[in-house]
Amino acid sequence: MPEGGGAETGGRGFVSGFVSILGLPNAGKSTLLNRLAGTKLAIVSDKPQTTRTLIQAVATTPRAQIVFLDTPGIHKPDSLINRRMMEAIGAALDERDLLVYVVDASRPPGEAEREGIELIRKSATPALVALNKTDRVQPKQRLLEAIERYKSLHAFEDYLPVSALTGEGVEELRSAVVARLPEGPAYFPADYLTDQPERFLAAELIRERLLEETRGEVPHSIAVLVERWEETAKLTRISASIYVERDGQKGIVIGAGGAMLKRIGTRARLGMESMFGRKVFLELHVKVRPRWRENAQFLNELDWRTTMAGGSAAEDLERQPGIE
Repeated sequence: MPEGGGAETGGRGFVSGFVSILGLPNAGKSTLLNRLAGTKLAIVSDKPQTTRTLIQAVATTPRAQIVFLDTPGIHKPDSLINRRMMEAIGAALDERDLLVYVVDASRPPGEAEREGIELIRKSATPALVALNKTDRVQPKQRLLEAIERYKSLHAFEDYLPVSALTGEGVEELRSAVVARLPEGPAYFPADYLTDQPERFLAAELIRERLLEETRGEVPHSIAVLVERWEETAKLTRISASIYVERDGQKGIVIGAGGAMLKRIGTRARLGMESMFGRKVFLELHVKVRPRWRENAQFLNELDWRTTMAGGSAAEDLERQPGIE
Protein backbone atom coordinates (compact mmCIF):
# COMPACT_ATOMS: atom_id res chain seq x y z
CA MET A 1 0.00 0.00 0.00
CA PRO A 2 1.35 3.50 -0.79
CA GLU A 3 2.58 5.54 2.12
CA GLY A 4 2.57 9.25 2.74
CA GLY A 5 0.04 12.04 2.72
CA GLY A 6 -0.31 15.02 0.47
CA ALA A 7 -2.70 17.87 -0.29
CA GLU A 8 -5.52 15.45 -1.07
CA THR A 9 -5.40 13.90 2.41
CA GLY A 10 -4.20 16.95 4.32
CA GLY A 11 -0.81 15.45 5.13
CA ARG A 12 -2.35 12.31 6.64
CA GLY A 13 -1.59 8.73 5.72
CA PHE A 14 -3.69 6.49 3.47
CA VAL A 15 -7.44 7.11 3.90
CA SER A 16 -10.41 4.94 3.05
CA GLY A 17 -14.14 4.79 3.59
CA PHE A 18 -17.65 4.08 2.38
CA VAL A 19 -19.64 6.85 0.69
CA SER A 20 -23.33 6.62 -0.26
CA ILE A 21 -24.67 8.61 -3.21
CA LEU A 22 -28.31 9.60 -2.72
CA GLY A 23 -30.89 11.84 -4.37
CA LEU A 24 -34.20 11.99 -6.18
CA PRO A 25 -34.83 10.05 -9.40
CA ASN A 26 -33.12 11.65 -12.41
CA ALA A 27 -30.73 13.73 -10.29
CA GLY A 28 -27.85 12.09 -12.16
CA LYS A 29 -26.53 9.80 -9.42
CA SER A 30 -25.58 6.92 -11.71
CA THR A 31 -23.86 9.18 -14.24
CA LEU A 32 -21.90 10.71 -11.38
CA LEU A 33 -20.98 7.26 -10.03
CA ASN A 34 -19.64 6.22 -13.43
CA ARG A 35 -17.66 9.44 -13.69
CA LEU A 36 -16.15 8.97 -10.22
CA ALA A 37 -15.32 5.33 -10.99
CA GLY A 38 -13.77 6.21 -14.35
CA THR A 39 -15.79 3.49 -16.08
CA LYS A 40 -19.39 2.45 -16.65
CA LEU A 41 -20.72 0.39 -13.75
CA ALA A 42 -24.30 1.68 -13.47
CA ILE A 43 -26.82 1.90 -16.30
CA VAL A 44 -28.10 5.36 -17.17
CA SER A 45 -31.55 6.42 -18.38
CA ASP A 46 -33.87 9.40 -18.27
CA LYS A 47 -36.54 7.12 -16.77
CA PRO A 48 -37.19 7.44 -13.02
CA GLN A 49 -36.09 4.54 -10.78
CA THR A 50 -33.55 3.21 -13.26
CA THR A 51 -31.35 2.07 -10.35
CA ARG A 52 -33.11 -0.69 -8.39
CA THR A 53 -30.37 -1.88 -6.05
CA LEU A 54 -27.16 -0.66 -4.43
CA ILE A 55 -24.38 -0.32 -7.03
CA GLN A 56 -20.83 -0.43 -5.70
CA ALA A 57 -17.91 1.35 -7.35
CA VAL A 58 -14.42 1.38 -5.83
CA ALA A 59 -12.09 4.25 -6.73
CA THR A 60 -8.46 3.82 -5.65
CA THR A 61 -5.72 6.47 -5.82
CA PRO A 62 -2.17 6.35 -4.42
CA ARG A 63 -3.42 7.93 -1.18
CA ALA A 64 -7.06 6.88 -0.85
CA GLN A 65 -9.67 4.24 -1.53
CA ILE A 66 -13.32 5.31 -1.78
CA VAL A 67 -16.10 2.74 -1.88
CA PHE A 68 -19.02 4.55 -3.51
CA LEU A 69 -22.54 3.12 -3.27
CA ASP A 70 -25.13 4.37 -5.74
CA THR A 71 -28.71 4.05 -4.46
CA PRO A 72 -32.19 3.99 -6.01
CA GLY A 73 -33.84 7.39 -6.32
CA ILE A 74 -35.75 8.55 -3.24
CA HIS A 75 -39.47 8.11 -3.95
CA LYS A 76 -42.79 7.14 -2.41
CA PRO A 77 -43.01 3.32 -2.35
CA ASP A 78 -46.20 2.00 -3.99
CA SER A 79 -45.17 -1.63 -4.60
CA LEU A 80 -43.05 -4.31 -2.97
CA ILE A 81 -40.11 -3.62 -5.26
CA ASN A 82 -40.31 0.11 -4.45
CA ARG A 83 -40.48 -0.62 -0.74
CA ARG A 84 -37.34 -2.74 -1.06
CA MET A 85 -35.65 0.08 -2.95
CA MET A 86 -36.47 2.50 -0.12
CA GLU A 87 -35.13 -0.04 2.39
CA ALA A 88 -31.86 0.00 0.44
CA ILE A 89 -31.80 3.79 0.72
CA GLY A 90 -32.41 3.58 4.46
CA ALA A 91 -29.49 1.16 4.84
CA ALA A 92 -27.26 3.51 2.83
CA LEU A 93 -27.85 6.42 5.22
CA ASP A 94 -26.14 4.90 8.24
CA GLU A 95 -22.91 3.04 8.92
CA ARG A 96 -21.20 5.07 6.22
CA ASP A 97 -18.33 7.53 6.49
CA LEU A 98 -19.97 10.16 4.28
CA LEU A 99 -23.06 10.87 2.20
CA VAL A 100 -23.16 12.69 -1.14
CA TYR A 101 -26.63 14.08 -1.81
CA VAL A 102 -27.07 14.81 -5.53
CA VAL A 103 -29.51 17.48 -6.70
CA ASP A 104 -30.44 18.89 -10.09
CA ALA A 105 -29.04 22.42 -9.92
CA SER A 106 -31.02 23.48 -12.99
CA ARG A 107 -34.34 23.12 -11.11
CA PRO A 108 -35.48 24.72 -7.84
CA PRO A 109 -36.02 22.31 -4.95
CA GLY A 110 -39.64 21.21 -4.53
CA GLU A 111 -41.46 19.28 -1.85
CA ALA A 112 -39.91 15.94 -2.86
CA GLU A 113 -36.44 17.46 -2.56
CA ARG A 114 -37.23 18.79 0.88
CA GLU A 115 -38.42 15.34 1.95
CA GLY A 116 -35.19 13.83 0.61
CA ILE A 117 -33.11 16.35 2.53
CA GLU A 118 -35.12 15.51 5.65
CA LEU A 119 -33.80 11.92 5.37
CA ILE A 120 -30.27 13.33 5.29
CA ARG A 121 -31.03 15.56 8.27
CA LYS A 122 -32.18 12.58 10.35
CA SER A 123 -29.01 10.62 9.60
CA ALA A 124 -25.98 10.96 11.85
CA THR A 125 -23.65 10.63 8.83
CA PRO A 126 -22.00 13.85 7.56
CA ALA A 127 -23.15 14.87 4.08
CA LEU A 128 -22.01 16.91 1.10
CA VAL A 129 -24.40 18.22 -1.53
CA ALA A 130 -23.41 17.88 -5.19
CA LEU A 131 -25.28 20.40 -7.32
CA ASN A 132 -25.34 18.44 -10.56
CA LYS A 133 -26.17 19.41 -14.16
CA THR A 134 -24.34 22.75 -13.96
CA ASP A 135 -23.93 22.50 -17.73
CA ARG A 136 -27.64 23.35 -17.93
CA VAL A 137 -27.43 26.39 -15.64
CA GLN A 138 -27.24 29.74 -17.44
CA PRO A 139 -26.34 32.40 -16.49
CA LYS A 140 -23.90 31.18 -13.83
CA GLN A 141 -25.41 33.61 -11.33
CA ARG A 142 -28.26 31.11 -11.07
CA LEU A 143 -25.79 28.57 -9.71
CA LEU A 144 -24.88 30.85 -6.81
CA GLU A 145 -28.58 31.30 -6.13
CA ALA A 146 -29.07 27.52 -6.13
CA ILE A 147 -26.26 27.08 -3.62
CA GLU A 148 -27.87 29.64 -1.34
CA ARG A 149 -31.22 27.84 -1.57
CA TYR A 150 -29.68 24.57 -0.45
CA LYS A 151 -27.78 26.32 2.33
CA SER A 152 -31.12 27.50 3.65
CA LEU A 153 -32.51 23.95 3.61
CA HIS A 154 -29.70 22.13 5.41
CA ALA A 155 -26.21 22.76 6.79
CA PHE A 156 -24.32 20.37 4.52
CA GLU A 157 -20.58 19.90 5.01
CA ASP A 158 -19.98 21.56 1.64
CA TYR A 159 -21.86 22.65 -1.51
CA LEU A 160 -20.14 21.51 -4.69
CA PRO A 161 -21.23 22.37 -8.26
CA VAL A 162 -20.61 19.50 -10.68
CA SER A 163 -21.57 18.25 -14.10
CA ALA A 164 -21.50 14.47 -14.17
CA LEU A 165 -22.09 14.70 -17.92
CA THR A 166 -19.02 16.83 -18.74
CA GLY A 167 -16.86 16.05 -15.70
CA GLU A 168 -16.69 19.67 -14.58
CA GLY A 169 -16.21 19.90 -10.81
CA VAL A 170 -16.00 16.12 -10.32
CA GLU A 171 -12.35 16.15 -9.22
CA GLU A 172 -13.17 18.88 -6.70
CA LEU A 173 -15.97 16.66 -5.38
CA ARG A 174 -13.62 13.68 -5.16
CA SER A 175 -11.08 15.80 -3.23
CA ALA A 176 -13.79 17.00 -0.84
CA VAL A 177 -14.78 13.38 -0.20
CA VAL A 178 -11.20 12.20 0.38
CA ALA A 179 -10.53 15.09 2.76
CA ARG A 180 -13.32 13.82 5.03
CA LEU A 181 -12.41 10.12 5.08
CA PRO A 182 -10.61 8.58 8.05
CA GLU A 183 -7.17 7.04 7.87
CA GLY A 184 -7.50 3.36 7.17
CA PRO A 185 -6.51 0.42 4.99
CA ALA A 186 -7.47 -0.36 1.43
CA TYR A 187 -10.40 -2.75 1.65
CA PHE A 188 -9.94 -4.02 -1.90
CA PRO A 189 -7.06 -4.56 -4.36
CA ALA A 190 -6.07 -1.49 -6.36
CA ASP A 191 -7.58 -2.85 -9.59
CA TYR A 192 -10.90 -3.86 -8.00
CA LEU A 193 -13.89 -1.92 -9.39
CA THR A 194 -17.16 -3.45 -8.21
CA ASP A 195 -18.79 -6.39 -6.44
CA GLN A 196 -21.33 -6.83 -9.24
CA PRO A 197 -21.00 -10.17 -11.08
CA GLU A 198 -20.89 -10.13 -14.87
CA ARG A 199 -24.28 -11.86 -15.08
CA PHE A 200 -25.89 -8.92 -13.25
CA LEU A 201 -24.03 -6.36 -15.38
CA ALA A 202 -25.21 -8.15 -18.53
CA ALA A 203 -28.83 -8.12 -17.34
CA GLU A 204 -28.55 -4.42 -16.54
CA LEU A 205 -27.16 -3.61 -19.98
CA ILE A 206 -30.17 -5.34 -21.53
CA ARG A 207 -32.51 -3.41 -19.25
CA GLU A 208 -30.76 -0.15 -20.16
CA ARG A 209 -31.54 -0.73 -23.83
CA LEU A 210 -35.15 -1.58 -22.95
CA LEU A 211 -35.45 1.66 -20.96
CA GLU A 212 -34.12 3.56 -23.95
CA GLU A 213 -36.58 1.98 -26.40
CA THR A 214 -39.84 1.86 -24.39
CA ARG A 215 -42.20 4.45 -22.96
CA GLY A 216 -45.05 4.86 -20.48
CA GLU A 217 -45.55 2.10 -17.94
CA VAL A 218 -43.51 -0.47 -19.88
CA PRO A 219 -40.04 0.50 -18.51
CA HIS A 220 -41.26 0.03 -14.91
CA SER A 221 -42.81 -3.33 -15.79
CA ILE A 222 -39.61 -4.86 -17.16
CA ALA A 223 -37.19 -7.17 -15.38
CA VAL A 224 -34.26 -9.10 -16.86
CA LEU A 225 -32.78 -12.40 -15.71
CA VAL A 226 -29.75 -14.13 -17.23
CA GLU A 227 -30.79 -17.79 -17.39
CA ARG A 228 -27.67 -19.34 -18.96
CA TRP A 229 -24.03 -18.27 -19.20
CA GLU A 230 -21.47 -20.38 -21.06
CA GLU A 231 -17.80 -19.45 -21.48
CA THR A 232 -15.67 -20.78 -24.31
CA ALA A 233 -12.17 -19.82 -25.42
CA LYS A 234 -13.47 -17.35 -28.01
CA LEU A 235 -17.07 -16.60 -27.05
CA THR A 236 -19.43 -15.99 -24.15
CA ARG A 237 -22.93 -17.37 -24.80
CA ILE A 238 -25.67 -15.63 -22.83
CA SER A 239 -29.36 -16.51 -22.73
CA ALA A 240 -31.55 -13.96 -20.95
CA SER A 241 -35.27 -13.60 -20.27
CA ILE A 242 -37.07 -10.27 -20.35
CA TYR A 243 -40.08 -10.36 -18.01
CA VAL A 244 -43.10 -8.10 -18.43
CA GLU A 245 -46.43 -8.06 -16.61
CA ARG A 246 -48.94 -8.17 -19.51
CA ASP A 247 -49.27 -9.68 -22.98
CA GLY A 248 -49.57 -6.23 -24.53
CA GLN A 249 -46.20 -5.27 -23.07
CA LYS A 250 -44.68 -8.43 -24.52
CA GLY A 251 -45.83 -7.37 -27.98
CA ILE A 252 -44.29 -3.92 -27.52
CA VAL A 253 -40.92 -5.36 -26.49
CA ILE A 254 -40.84 -7.83 -29.39
CA GLY A 255 -42.01 -5.24 -31.93
CA ALA A 256 -43.31 -5.73 -35.46
CA GLY A 257 -41.65 -8.79 -36.93
CA GLY A 258 -39.32 -8.96 -33.92
CA ALA A 259 -37.60 -5.71 -34.95
CA MET A 260 -37.60 -4.12 -31.49
CA LEU A 261 -36.19 -7.19 -29.76
CA LYS A 262 -33.50 -7.56 -32.41
CA ARG A 263 -32.45 -3.92 -32.01
CA ILE A 264 -32.34 -4.22 -28.21
CA GLY A 265 -30.30 -7.42 -28.45
CA THR A 266 -27.78 -5.96 -30.88
CA ARG A 267 -27.17 -2.84 -28.81
CA ALA A 268 -26.98 -4.77 -25.53
CA ARG A 269 -24.53 -7.26 -27.06
CA LEU A 270 -22.26 -4.47 -28.27
CA GLY A 271 -22.35 -2.94 -24.78
CA MET A 272 -21.38 -6.27 -23.23
CA GLU A 273 -18.50 -6.78 -25.67
CA SER A 274 -17.20 -3.33 -24.82
CA MET A 275 -17.55 -3.88 -21.06
CA PHE A 276 -16.27 -7.48 -20.90
CA GLY A 277 -13.63 -7.22 -23.64
CA ARG A 278 -14.67 -10.36 -25.52
CA LYS A 279 -17.15 -11.60 -28.13
CA VAL A 280 -20.69 -12.28 -26.93
CA PHE A 281 -23.54 -14.32 -28.43
CA LEU A 282 -26.79 -13.05 -26.89
CA GLU A 283 -30.15 -14.82 -27.02
CA LEU A 284 -33.25 -13.03 -25.68
CA HIS A 285 -36.70 -14.35 -24.75
CA VAL A 286 -39.72 -12.31 -23.64
CA LYS A 287 -41.96 -13.82 -20.96
CA VAL A 288 -45.06 -12.64 -19.10
CA ARG A 289 -45.12 -12.80 -15.33
CA PRO A 290 -48.14 -10.89 -13.95
CA ARG A 291 -47.51 -8.61 -10.95
CA TRP A 292 -43.87 -9.62 -10.59
CA ARG A 293 -43.20 -6.36 -8.76
CA GLU A 294 -45.25 -7.74 -5.85
CA ASN A 295 -43.71 -11.23 -5.91
CA ALA A 296 -41.12 -11.59 -3.13
CA GLN A 297 -39.63 -14.80 -4.51
CA PHE A 298 -39.14 -13.32 -7.97
CA LEU A 299 -37.62 -10.13 -6.51
CA ASN A 300 -35.15 -12.28 -4.60
CA GLU A 301 -34.17 -13.91 -7.89
CA LEU A 302 -33.54 -10.48 -9.44
CA ASP A 303 -31.31 -9.43 -6.53
CA TRP A 304 -27.96 -11.15 -7.10
CA ARG A 305 -26.92 -10.53 -3.48
CA THR A 306 -29.92 -12.53 -2.25
CA THR A 307 -29.25 -15.25 -4.82
CA MET A 308 -25.62 -15.62 -3.75
CA ALA A 309 -26.57 -15.69 -0.08
CA GLY A 310 -29.47 -18.11 -0.29
CA GLY A 311 -29.20 -19.95 -3.59
CA SER A 312 -31.00 -19.45 -6.88
CA ALA A 313 -34.76 -19.72 -7.13
CA ALA A 314 -34.66 -20.25 -10.90
CA GLU A 315 -35.80 -23.86 -10.74
CA ASP A 316 -38.75 -22.95 -8.55
CA LEU A 317 -39.72 -20.17 -10.95
CA GLU A 318 -39.67 -22.53 -13.94
CA ARG A 319 -42.17 -24.82 -12.18
CA GLN A 320 -44.65 -22.00 -11.58
CA PRO A 321 -47.42 -21.13 -14.09
CA GLY A 322 -47.78 -17.78 -15.80
CA ILE A 323 -44.14 -17.36 -16.88
CA GLU A 324 -44.38 -17.68 -20.65
